[in-house]
Amino acid sequence: MSEIVKAEHRDGIAIITVDNPPVNALSAAVRRGILEQVNAAVADPKVQAIVLTCAGRTFIAGADITEFNKPPQPPSLHEVIDALDASPKPIVAAIHGTALGGGLETALGCHFRVAVKSAKLGLPEVKLGLLPGAGGTQRLPRAVGPELAVQMILGGNPISAAEALSHGLIDEVVDDTVAGGEAFARKVLAEQRSLRRLRDDDSKLAAARADRSIFTNAVAAMTKKARGFEAPFACADAIGAAIDLPFDEGMKRERDGFLKLVVGDQSKAQRYAFFAEREAAKVAGVPEGTKPRPVAKVAVIGAGTMGGGIAMSFANAGIPVTLIETGEQPLQRGLGIMQKNYEASAARGGLPPDAPAKRMALITGVVGLEHVKDADLIIEAVFETMAVKKEVFSALDAYAKPGAVLASNTSYLNIDAIASVTKRPQDVLGMHFFSPANVMKLCEIVRGVQTAPDALLTAVTVAKAIAKVPVVVGVCDGFVGNRMLAARSNQAEKLLFEGALPQQVDAVVTKFGMPMGPFAMGDLAGLDIGWRSRQDRGIKSEIADALCEAGRFGQKTGKGYYAYEAGSRAPLPDPEVEALINDTLAKLGLKRREISDQEILERMIYPMINEGARILEEKIAARPSDIDVVWIYGYGWPVYRGGPMFYADLVGLKPIAERLSHYAKQTNDPSLEPAPLLKRLADEGKTFASLAKGG
Repeated sequence: MSEIVKAEHRDGIAIITVDNPPVNALSAAVRRGILEQVNAAVADPKVQAIVLTCAGRTFIAGADITEFNKPPQPPSLHEVIDALDASPKPIVAAIHGTALGGGLETALGCHFRVAVKSAKLGLPEVKLGLLPGAGGTQRLPRAVGPELAVQMILGGNPISAAEALSHGLIDEVVDDTVAGGEAFARKVLAEQRSLRRLRDDDSKLAAARADRSIFTNAVAAMTKKARGFEAPFACADAIGAAIDLPFDEGMKRERDGFLKLVVGDQSKAQRYAFFAEREAAKVAGVPEGTKPRPVAKVAVIGAGTMGGGIAMSFANAGIPVTLIETGEQPLQRGLGIMQKNYEASAARGGLPPDAPAKRMALITGVVGLEHVKDADLIIEAVFETMAVKKEVFSALDAYAKPGAVLASNTSYLNIDAIASVTKRPQDVLGMHFFSPANVMKLCEIVRGVQTAPDALLTAVTVAKAIAKVPVVVGVCDGFVGNRMLAARSNQAEKLLFEGALPQQVDAVVTKFGMPMGPFAMGDLAGLDIGWRSRQDRGIKSEIADALCEAGRFGQKTGKGYYAYEAGSRAPLPDPEVEALINDTLAKLGLKRREISDQEILERMIYPMINEGARILEEKIAARPSDIDVVWIYGYGWPVYRGGPMFYADLVGLKPIAERLSHYAKQTNDPSLEPAPLLKRLADEGKTFASLAKGG
């Protein structure tokens, strides 16, 4: 018998316990162990009922996804669940922690389910580009009805034990899994309850069978934001089969859908992103045994858009924060905006009604930098110029207590130069949040030359505590994300001089899956910011300059690269912009040419990949997957394309290098020539992924 699945007999009840830390994943050994123990209990005349439970901190939290790319090992999860379902003796799943994916499917194969109050139950496969492949799309609609099944499966988010009880997913909330499961099993025996096999119970499907709009409306609501994704629609198709077909035929439809998705590029990309995020939290070059510094008090300097958003991130995580401004007026303005943001979220139903007051109570607004004296972590979020940053850090050096971590929320500037004005460069690093900081998940943690390992680990730990995805990067202009974005912006601008229009470029980029194109993004940020920066540096960009000279600063003036109707953020192509581009090109003696969507796509994406290769060569990023995490969580790169470096491997590095060389010659732009690392990997027929394996 298996060592990781054990059985204990208690006066006619077999307690089968899975013990496969950390999350009791359904490895081949676990599947084999459950099947052996269930078969043994069914065959034992002394056993009257069975309780399936788990040791450690959770019930089965899902399949072992490391097995997905390997040959299947028997028994399959289907065989295990069929054995549970077919047992002539009642089987009770006793759930604590999380019953997710294959874990919930296993529980659905049991005749009864009980759970502790804190348990969560869900089918999150859609987040890995998959559908539940072991009966989840067929049994869950029969357990809770098609509407909730659609929400759970297409949304991928778990529900609480209380909600599971109210919808019939579990039969009872218990205080303790083993004792509660055993007591419930005895109750089933005493009351001689008939076994509820979900495969045979269509009662909750009747309403949707009589009126299919119950199902289609639920699907429409859940797929509104699923543009570009395949898995949500495949999930809906499989749930539809539960309504339309007998159970066994529905199972076949589910299996076909799963097998198609699991070998597809989207699921490969989403599974890669899942592991890449976990990999990013591993910080290279930190000695073993290094511990983060204790952080009991946090201060944020600057109550503007970024500072306010960062303070809200701490309040959202239940962590008190001191928000510091130079004057009472900007402080009150910042606090007022935060209050409004919280109230708007509560009005939309995104927060409980009492949340705005509770969260604002965690934010203490004060005037004067001297208030940093007790803080263990200080995050500066002031104006993005080196002079201002240095002034703030000089003052921090005087006021902050020894050992406090001093972080700058800079998006471009040199952390080493900022650290140089302090007597404690070992405590200085970058924590680059993304706007809006209370929503966006990425935090680029910038390691300076002298940043101490424990300071670095502190920033990573704090970022995780406030639900951010930390990625450690090195010092260079723009770090990882903005440096690559600059390569794209450069090409977007050049395309206008060659004949493309803003709406054509943006359409290609959004069709690829990005939330916005570069020109709509420029309008949102404000074109005057770049204009003033160019003026300061004596740089010209004739088309962008002409727009600004005409007072077209973007959304805030109702006109930029696009026109905006009053009160709307929807960009509308504007004939005036096309005329302005034509006039500018005529003055420069340039002729427009037809540019294909394919060329636009390649010139938007490939230079970013090229810059990513340079970033890896310079060791600004530790691994290609870290670059991908930055782009997925900071810039809206579609997760189903796995990030720029994953996408490059999918396309093939050789054709990308060839196209870059082609565009370098065509546009007379030597910066487009393939980076040495990209060229080497392309010539050797290797991938960026091979670098992680020492390639």
